Amino acid sequence: MALLKWISGILASHAEKPEIHLIVRNITRNTELAQCIEVADTGKTRRKGLLGRKQLSAGEGLWIIPCAAIHTFRMQFSIDLVYLSRDKRVRKIRHEVPPWRISFCLLAHSVLELETGSVRKSGTCRGDRLELARAHHKNS
Repeated sequence: MALLKWISGILASHAEKPEIHLIVRNITRNTELAQCIEVADTGKTRRKGLLGRKQLSAGEGLWIIPCAAIHTFRMQFSIDLVYLSRDKRVRKIRHEVPPWRISFCLLAHSVLELETGSVRKSGTCRGDRLELARAHHKNS
């Protein structure tokens, strides 16, 4: 019995975390940037980023934390970038960053990678405060 508990503990500690999706709202302007943001907060997920995807659908994106610089090498589409401080204030925005580019903001704590056009559509500007909240899905 003790052996079974030990093995279960090891398997649980190596199990992949459940995928979390977030909604991103601009609370300064009362707008929404995205409804289906994945979180990249481990070395593995941060390295992979959006690589391997053909596109981002409307409302999709990735929140990389911690992160102050990204690259779009080997990506197949452009993205909008929103660099955030620890308190989720917008430090820097880059619109329609194409593949094979590097972008950074040394004062950033994290970055949102979003579908192109979503930042302009939401009216988000430098200095705005964002809120990232867990998305509630009907089947969760």
